[in-house]
Amino acid sequence: MRAIQIDRFGTPDVLDVVDTPEPEPGTGEVLVRTVATSINPVDDKTREGAIGEGTPPLPMTLGWDLAGIVVDGGSSGLRAGERVIAMSHQLGSGRGTWADLVALPARAVAPAPQTVSLAEAAVLPLPGLTAWQTLDWLAVKAGERLLIAGAAGAVGGLALQIARARGVKVDALVSRDAQIAFAREHGADLVTTDRRALQDRSYDAVFDTFGAFVTEAVADGGRYASIATQAGPVPDLSSRGVRTTVNQVREDGAGLNELTKLVDRGSLRLRVHSTFGLHEIQAAHERFLQGSLAGKITVIF
Repeated sequence: MRAIQIDRFGTPDVLDVVDTPEPEPGTGEVLVRTVATSINPVDDKTREGAIGEGTPPLPMTLGWDLAGIVVDGGSSGLRAGERVIAMSHQLGSGRGTWADLVALPARAVAPAPQTVSLAEAAVLPLPGLTAWQTLDWLAVKAGERLLIAGAAGAVGGLALQIARARGVKVDALVSRDAQIAFAREHGADLVTTDRRALQDRSYDAVFDTFGAFVTEAVADGGRYASIATQAGPVPDLSSRGVRTTVNQVREDGAGLNELTKLVDRGSLRLRVHSTFGLHEIQAAHERFLQGSLAGKITVIF
């Protein structure tokens, strides 16, 4: 079985396609044949060795996202041949998804969207769940005002669409003029690259994807969530009655099932920037490092 592994940290040339033993699914697990996966920032940081003590031992198989075909559904109710998606918390479990066959807990797996290819579906799991779970923590309701900082990125772009599907009013802070059109086309009202254009204390909730810390924008008694773990904790806003968190994604097949419904209803559009083959994994990472991506990079097995 082929897997993309590293046995040392460094630049993309440390990535190798190696032969590894096929996994044996345990009780409550599903065996999936990988069709496609995608590259996330956490994969890049893991390859570089930037995670630190939370890194699984080397050699390790990388990858969080998975789109593929069920080989053995076990007792999960999933049938052999069924198209599925999943997210594996690779840092926590050591189960990387960049392999021909992956065994994952059934609770982490969900049927794939029917209206897109598996190559497209592979961009959804990690950023989609990050957006979904953070919006759930923020508890934004229809009619409330939400600010998304980084609303054109992989997570922010999905959060924008999910929030609009929930009836939330969304404003967007983006990093480049080229991203303004995307945010407007996907339902944002105010779209700006200038944080000074944001009205102080006017948002029920703020979703911060990159450590912008636009804390003056959140209303007293509101909620502020960051997913930028590398930027550190959100400043203490308890004196204003503002709840804060740095949210970290978790495996969640039920959440993936809800995201699949949004895709199939046309409420959630997925973006693929470019596609590489398995043996082009080093080139795929090189392209990821160049940035300015209008979507995610997928890898086909």
